[in-house]
Amino acid sequence: MLDTLITSKTRIRILVKFFINAANNGHLRGLAEEMNESTNAIRKELNNLSEAGYLEKKAVKNTVSYKANKKHPFFSTLQKIVFQHIGLDAIIEMILARMGTVEQIVVLGDYAKGIDSGVIEVLVVGKELNQEYIDQLAVKIEQEISRKVFFTTQQNYFLPQEQVKSIIIYEEIQDKTIKTPTI
Repeated sequence: MLDTLITSKTRIRILVKFFINAANNGHLRGLAEEMNESTNAIRKELNNLSEAGYLEKKAVKNTVSYKANKKHPFFSTLQKIVFQHIGLDAIIEMILARMGTVEQIVVLGDYAKGIDSGVIEVLVVGKELNQEYIDQLAVKIEQEISRKVFFTTQQNYFLPQEQVKSIIIYEEIQDKTIKTPTI
């Protein structure tokens, strides 16, 4: 969907990097290496997105670091578009449909780091989860979002360690209100 609206694959990869997890940041050479792109292509997109106000840039010594501008009026809209592009909205919807008592849905691995690798690692936390449904769900989701999905289940709340990059994309609060992703 996003690739029909934005024709630059480099721009899409940069948007995914910074808007899937607002805590992600990067610099020109690191992004060029990570995305296997030329520094000129990355520089052009970073400049365009910074000038439009979507990215903040900060000079630290000899390096300019970039991150998503959470104060931009379109921040949450862009984040939702990136979630839909990746397929995270479909994952949440399908898991909650028949999964049991889901307390958290957490994205780990490359996508939590903002790398669009094509493999999404999902941790589902809850009691009495329908394991049979989870086994079938991966195939259904993969067909819908065109990405490989690996599920892991756990019974207790997931508290990420500092070295584990993760995004909580769904969490049920104690008073039964649902918190959707704010990242």
